[in-house]
Amino acid sequence: MPKRCCDGSSRRSLRVRLTHMHIAIVTAGGAGMFCGSCMHDNTWARSLIDAGADVSLVPTYTPIRVDEQDVSTSDIYFGGVGVYLAHRSRLFRSLPRVLTRWVDRPWALRLATRFGVSTDARQLGAMTLDMLRGEDGPHRTHVLELAEAFSSALKPDVICFSNSLLAGTARAIKQQIDIPLLCVLQGDDVFLEDLAEPYRSQAIEAIHDRAADFDGFIVHSDYYRDHMVRYLGLDARKFHILPLGIDLAEHDGQPETTTGETFTIGYFARICPEKGLDRLVDAFRILHARRPEVRLKAGGYLGHRDRKYFDTVRAAAADLGDAFSYIGSPPDTTSKIEFLKSLDVLSVPTLYHEPKGLYVLEALANGVPVVQPDHGAFPEMIAATGGGVLVEPGQPEALADALEALVDDSSRRIELATTGRNKVHELFGPEPMARRSLDLFTRMIEEGR
Repeated sequence: MPKRCCDGSSRRSLRVRLTHMHIAIVTAGGAGMFCGSCMHDNTWARSLIDAGADVSLVPTYTPIRVDEQDVSTSDIYFGGVGVYLAHRSRLFRSLPRVLTRWVDRPWALRLATRFGVSTDARQLGAMTLDMLRGEDGPHRTHVLELAEAFSSALKPDVICFSNSLLAGTARAIKQQIDIPLLCVLQGDDVFLEDLAEPYRSQAIEAIHDRAADFDGFIVHSDYYRDHMVRYLGLDARKFHILPLGIDLAEHDGQPETTTGETFTIGYFARICPEKGLDRLVDAFRILHARRPEVRLKAGGYLGHRDRKYFDTVRAAAADLGDAFSYIGSPPDTTSKIEFLKSLDVLSVPTLYHEPKGLYVLEALANGVPVVQPDHGAFPEMIAATGGGVLVEPGQPEALADALEALVDDSSRRIELATTGRNKVHELFGPEPMARRSLDLFTRMIEEGR
């Protein structure tokens, strides 16, 4: 591929290639759970395909799990079982790849996830460092296999990695195929902060050192750009902001113009401490004492590691009776949207500073306003959509007051819902996401990075 065009034939050739741009997005499976990052990557890939690009959504670790059409490839690289065995066993690393490749088959990985393959950062410090060592570490075979797939089989024009933990593969890939290589940062710090020392500090240093192998970084908010520049010590000039997007095809909910007898507050996110369901329950208890008719309904994926946490939440909410309920994890888009449409307002009071918040867009797309903590990407999302209220983080009383205000003021609630719905459908659908992405990729190819 021509790097910099200096004659007419090269320019014409480049235009042809850009017309048929092939983009590879390397995503990370969530070990059987609905993962926000892989769901975003899948939607992103679908939007680019609909815009006319060729896209290979390449899963790593495990198959991805999404509640919409899955467009990922069948081949899985850096299979979680093989990576674990390579980390633990010199003998396994020494075996010919033809004898070990079966452990990376989708059926083997799906079976493994049923028995608790862990994505818990607290248990993955040493393995994370091994991954970041790339071709110099125990996963050299996996690294070279991925590099070979890009150079000989996939042959993309642009590669986007969905997280910085795959940075160890970048150098080997660049040696085989000289194309723009980008890294999407969308919650990397949350994983890294869970690593025990010294693994956390060593992993951050390794990512900083490997960052030079990327031509740029993609984030979804000003907040996360500024945060990751400081956190990983990266060059702000290499950052590009692309909007989040969701597939709006079934998200056709309208703001409720009347409030029935049961005002329903909703929570929709993974059930885990960092997402803050316990904080919402604490706020709801305050509100319920003032407004006994109000209900709280929670939905979202509950993994094995977080069952004790949820048992604690449920025990704390026992005195609320049927005012609090958990509906489980909706299995598909239709069920998820039905749940969202049953709500009057949504709140996910995260403890960590959220870099994405897809659930905010999904709620707003269905005419449901949101009440969120004033940190992370939430202020930018609320400013862009006009569909919600910000409250002081970690203050149950403040959260209860904000929710009560929407219970009492239906016109304000409807105003937020209407504005938010319209803005999400205007600004956060697949078309704007694809258009700005293709503009970025085209510019990087034309400029030779």
